[in-house]
Amino acid sequence: MRVRDERKTEQRLAASKNLDRMTALQIVRLMNREDRKVAVAVGRTVPAIARAVDAIVTTMRAGGRLFYVGAGSSGRMAVLDAAECPPTFGISPKQMIAFIAGGRRAVTGAVEGAEDAAANGTRDLRGAKLSSRDIVVGIAASGTTPYMLAALRYARKVGARTVAVTANRRGTARRLAQIIITAEVGPEVLTGSTRLKAGTSQKMVLNMLSTAVMARLGHVYENLMIDAVLTNEKLHQRAVRILMAASGASVSAAEHALRAAGHSMRVALVILKLGVSPTEARRRLKAAHGELRQALRERVG
Repeated sequence: MRVRDERKTEQRLAASKNLDRMTALQIVRLMNREDRKVAVAVGRTVPAIARAVDAIVTTMRAGGRLFYVGAGSSGRMAVLDAAECPPTFGISPKQMIAFIAGGRRAVTGAVEGAEDAAANGTRDLRGAKLSSRDIVVGIAASGTTPYMLAALRYARKVGARTVAVTANRRGTARRLAQIIITAEVGPEVLTGSTRLKAGTSQKMVLNMLSTAVMARLGHVYENLMIDAVLTNEKLHQRAVRILMAASGASVSAAEHALRAAGHSMRVALVILKLGVSPTEARRRLKAAHGELRQALRERVG
């Protein structure tokens, strides 16, 4: 049984050794001060994040899928990011899949021993028919979680690309991932509770990965969510505002174009900017292979 743990994620923070004696104000001030270090730590990994974005974009353009794999709070961050992308960017849920150790039950509660079940990391990816066309992003603060490591090993075995998001440069994940993103945020205010700074860094990294990937894949026009799925009135009103901002059209013109386009914002934008019919707008988008800027005859890149 290992007693001494060299992982930074398990070390004690000197400034919080009297945490149980602090006032509420002292605790939250300390946490706020420590949280300021997270963005700096993530900033040091930006080149690696950009390489991961390029790898994911290349994979998805070729028809491959993006898999997130994690356990505990890391897995929950992965599930959250993957769940948000289909409605935000209009992609199929089959293009971006998150696996968490312990399955769905682990999203809302602890599943004992799930992160140590290495065989399940292999089983989950095998069940999804992972292939060399896909890419796997393993997420673990320690970089040593057996479930995540097994998933990365299996990914390497089948020839899939591999990325690791960790807070520990010495973790085993660095030997399994082709791209390693390590935001070393240091010890937590509450020793070993990696849902804190480490978790925040993971959320920031995943935000960057998915948003940059979707922008590069053309699911964003300017800085607008042009492919968002319109499932309620709030989102419908947002779509009208997006079309107005992107085209300079009036409220009534934007609403009319959106209805005529069958509630497709990209079709509606072509209608508004080029003054063409819905049929012609769709034809132009098809001819441009869905590339909105190209369909609009605007400079790409």
